[in-house]
Amino acid sequence: MKKSGILNAQLIRCIAELGHKDLFMIGDAGMPIPRGVEIVDLVVCGGVPTFKQVMDAVLAETEVEAYTIANEIEEKNPELLAYIQQSLPEAEESRIDHVDLKKMSAQCKFAIRTGEFTPYPNIILRAGVAFPA
Repeated sequence: MKKSGILNAQLIRCIAELGHKDLFMIGDAGMPIPRGVEIVDLVVCGGVPTFKQVMDAVLAETEVEAYTIANEIEEKNPELLAYIQQSLPEAEESRIDHVDLKKMSAQCKFAIRTGEFTPYPNIILRAGVAFPA
């Protein structure tokens, strides 16, 4: 039995199957996930687990080279924006309107649904490579 890191079998499988440049998403409890995108639904109840808890666990298991967030996060959730930027200092940041982020999510291999209930806690991550270039 795996004893540390992510223990959710579906989530760790999805992460292990990522290739360089693959997109995946971490979103809130209400984020609509397009058909055809695998959903890793971690929601227990409102606020459980939080976006930050899930993001920290995922970043400990993955290499991320870039991410896309909604423009609206800057005004509606600046605390979460600061957390994201601190967590991914080396990754390239892109911003698009939330409506376009929802459309972009159709390109993701999988989407992780958290219990987050704050505004705009949705991010699309692009997998990097874990070995030196």
